[in-house]
Amino acid sequence: MAFSIFVVIILALCLRVAYIQIVKGEEYSRMAVEKQKRDIVLKPTRGRILDTNGEELAVSVDAFTIWVRKADMGNLRMTKKNDELKQDRLKSKEERFEDNLNTLAELIEKDPKELKEDMEESGQSVYKAAKNLDKETANKIRELRIPGVSITEDARRYYPMGEFLSHTLGSTRDDNEGLSGVELQYNQYLAGVDGRWLKNTDTSGNTLAFGDEKYYKPEDGNDVVLTIDQIIQSYVEKSIRETYEKTKAERVSCLVMDTKTGEILAMGSYPSFNPNNSNVPTDPKEKEEFDKLDNQEKIKYLNEMWRNPFISNNYETGSTMKLITTAAALEEGITSKDDHFNCIGYSEITGVKIKCWSFDKPHGSENLYQGLANSCNPVFHQLSLRLGKEKFYNYLTLFGMRERTDIDFPGEARPIILSDENVKPVELATMGMGQTNAVTPIQLVTAVSAMGNDGKLMHPHILKKIVDKDGKVIREVKPVVVRQAISKETATEMRKIMQYVVDEGTGKRAKIQGYSVGGKTGTSEVVKEGGGYSNEIISSFIGMAPMEDPRFTILYIVDKPDKNLAPEGAAPACGKLLSQILKYKDIKPTSEMSEEDDPAVESVTVPNIKGLKLSEAKEEIEKLGLKYKVTPKTDEDREFIVKEQYPQPNTSIDKNGVVYFYRE
Repeated sequence: MAFSIFVVIILALCLRVAYIQIVKGEEYSRMAVEKQKRDIVLKPTRGRILDTNGEELAVSVDAFTIWVRKADMGNLRMTKKNDELKQDRLKSKEERFEDNLNTLAELIEKDPKELKEDMEESGQSVYKAAKNLDKETANKIRELRIPGVSITEDARRYYPMGEFLSHTLGSTRDDNEGLSGVELQYNQYLAGVDGRWLKNTDTSGNTLAFGDEKYYKPEDGNDVVLTIDQIIQSYVEKSIRETYEKTKAERVSCLVMDTKTGEILAMGSYPSFNPNNSNVPTDPKEKEEFDKLDNQEKIKYLNEMWRNPFISNNYETGSTMKLITTAAALEEGITSKDDHFNCIGYSEITGVKIKCWSFDKPHGSENLYQGLANSCNPVFHQLSLRLGKEKFYNYLTLFGMRERTDIDFPGEARPIILSDENVKPVELATMGMGQTNAVTPIQLVTAVSAMGNDGKLMHPHILKKIVDKDGKVIREVKPVVVRQAISKETATEMRKIMQYVVDEGTGKRAKIQGYSVGGKTGTSEVVKEGGGYSNEIISSFIGMAPMEDPRFTILYIVDKPDKNLAPEGAAPACGKLLSQILKYKDIKPTSEMSEEDDPAVESVTVPNIKGLKLSEAKEEIEKLGLKYKVTPKTDEDREFIVKEQYPQPNTSIDKNGVVYFYRE
């Protein structure tokens, strides 16, 4: 009986083995191979971003990620000395866990309590405790051999100059894919192609001696070379920071374009962000407020922070639009240099009174040059009405102001142009002086550049070329003429008028010793969300130099400055910037000017007048040849103690500059 049972069991086992080996053999064999196979993704090195001279703006560097297996973190740390190890053996697993956690937290500069909470909230058996650590920190952690802690090596994006050019460069995600700016626009070239390592391994991950192995090498990304000049960009960055502080503005932005080619040589906006840690505001107070937001609010905040205002924001240009109106009127032959106008402080159009900015002191009789130099609104009411709706809109199209420029940058906004069906004489008149329509700054600077380029409208671009790892150019951008916006003769006349504005008109503060500069100031009211205008303003200046053969066009925007400080912003900042750029590019002066005409000839150091009486502060300032203004305004003879000043003590400013006294 027992023998029979034994035979049945043996027979059943044989049948089972036969079933496994013969019937299911192929399937199980395939499953075993699949279990042994490992498909490892090999990440390429992201390409560099370089300036026009080959200087590195964004690179990839080695970075280290710390992983924690919570279940193993309470084990003994064998790297401890004998005495410490003996003590450790007497501790509970929970106590060792706390010790190891504290050691790791200190090395990665995190609060132990927060680290533990994050680990528990993640619900993952293996938790990412830190990323983007440097090699020195990683080596310290590796030497300690903390139980449950492992280190992986990656490549991360690194921006050597921090906040420099941040709105243009953009940033990348944790997976090294482009998130915004140039990083997003040219991601397909920068990212490279993933590689693969297919191999057979045992359960511990060790390669099998007789296993198949295939290795597909990753293709590193290409280098992207921009038209940006790092030196000019550095001038811009310094300038916008100073103007931001000087004018107490909400934002200051500046763009410099090559007038002849449409190349963007510099583009900056302040406040900015640090692309090395693009998910966190750089200002401590802003960060504190940011941390209180919910996820949706944080996303909205970050998108706004990353936004490049020159490309993605619309604004009413104010009086800088008068250049377009003037060019159109000259091209159509409905005005000339000798044309005369009479400003009585306002225009009355179909029963509606539209004021000149100088309503209280009308400009009186003036010619075309003087009208633009005075930025007289009634002159441009007349010119736009003479043009008529159809021709006015035609020139908006010719100057590229009714469509996107298609610059090679993500997120370009569409202009907001009133439908011609809704345009009546009043709307047309206000358009001619720079209200009603809203365009992007890149549209305006591209349009005005045509006046310095014999009427040719260029396609703006930021890419110069793309180069592979062998130095071979695989894509190169050449200047592209979009269309002839105005004739060469009209463009020549416009350059003369623009120079007159700087020499004799509202742009005087942009003068540069020895160089001819042209331009136009602009002030526009900020449109409220619900319609109408707020009390806040946008102050701007657009200019170019040298006017004999313009090389550089510059647009400077001071967004919502303190109204008392607004005149200290755009025009004088443009003058200084253009002076630096012309000298850097070794463009020789074409004329001599007296020191009195040069706003930047001599500088003086601002004294400390905080805590002084007004009379004492005035004496200190005036003996240095400086001027002063009191804010908020007060009676001239009313004495008070100066609580604050701008610029701050020991700051170097131009002689004849203004020091602001704050009384409260």
